[in-house]
Amino acid sequence: MHPETLALHATRMADANAGAVTPALYLSTTFEREGDGSFAHGYIYARNGNPNRDLLEQALAALEGGFAGLAFSSGQAATMTLLLALRPGDHVVIPNDAYYGTPALLEELFHPWGLTYTRADLTNLDEVRQSIHENTRLIWIETPSNPLLKVADIEAIAGLAREAGAWCVCDNTWATPVLQRPLDLGCDVVMHSTTKYIGGHSDVLSGALIFREDGELYQRVRRLQTIGGAIAAPFDCWMLLRGLKTMTTRVRAQSENAGKIAQALAQHPGIEVVHYPGLESHSGHAVARRQMALFGAMLSIQVKGGQAEALAFTSRLKLVTRATSLGGVETLIEHRASVEGPTTATPPNLLRISVGLEHPDDLIGDFRQALDS
Repeated sequence: MHPETLALHATRMADANAGAVTPALYLSTTFEREGDGSFAHGYIYARNGNPNRDLLEQALAALEGGFAGLAFSSGQAATMTLLLALRPGDHVVIPNDAYYGTPALLEELFHPWGLTYTRADLTNLDEVRQSIHENTRLIWIETPSNPLLKVADIEAIAGLAREAGAWCVCDNTWATPVLQRPLDLGCDVVMHSTTKYIGGHSDVLSGALIFREDGELYQRVRRLQTIGGAIAAPFDCWMLLRGLKTMTTRVRAQSENAGKIAQALAQHPGIEVVHYPGLESHSGHAVARRQMALFGAMLSIQVKGGQAEALAFTSRLKLVTRATSLGGVETLIEHRASVEGPTTATPPNLLRISVGLEHPDDLIGDFRQALDS
């Protein structure tokens, strides 16, 4: 089934009460028991399960081609719960370019608890091999990466993880299942900050994990979700199900816009470099063509003149909004180094752009006037 069709039909809930086309919102925290003590409808308490969360988890699993999905209160909560499924003494390999919150979790929370980790350039398979230890239990992929849009070969790294007896997890937030299906390429788990393209309207905070198959990891994380309680709220799930209905159309249109903007900015003399895998000059272009349907709606640029000029450039923009986050229908720009703090490795003149649904000619015109001013 094509993703457009799947996104619509996987998000429908049969309604015996009113025959509503849109799923009902179930806010109840508790559910009625039968006289014999059983739960006829399968629900006990909101932390254990909820009809809206169940539908969202099933829809995400269907879109990623997985066995099951789990919805959390944020992307960070999803990542944290997955790492909690490991044991003290285990080792993790993570990218040297990744969303800054992922290594922050390892460094500030899990390293003192007993996990060790190595940061590696995942575009270099020899470096990945050298980073795998005898106690490596998990390899974390993020592709395209945040904020340099490095492209890792998912299938090759998943193969290395299998050889090492480790799980392979891919943060698929930027690509979405519309553009990239890591489980089909051998990954064991996909992570999403569903706040981004799945919600798609900058109005819901949530995260998810989708598992390729049943097994030790899924069962442990499912149990941690239940007892830890970092679950997605019913209304958030309802909002995400609404977002899923239009995700395929939004992501494709935004990706097409991003490609046009990347081409235009790459030719401007005020830009030092454009990081976008859709450009043939990008080092990961060939791998991206192989594992992605389109190249995504995220790009980063480095402005000539350093940090001061990069910030001045953002202040001259009229249509593009200066804000953190990504994946909404509006175009956002952000100076990443100032967000990530003093330990950042992000170039000081780098700006990350989340391309929205405005007409690409209007956006290109705004970027050009800001660069030429």
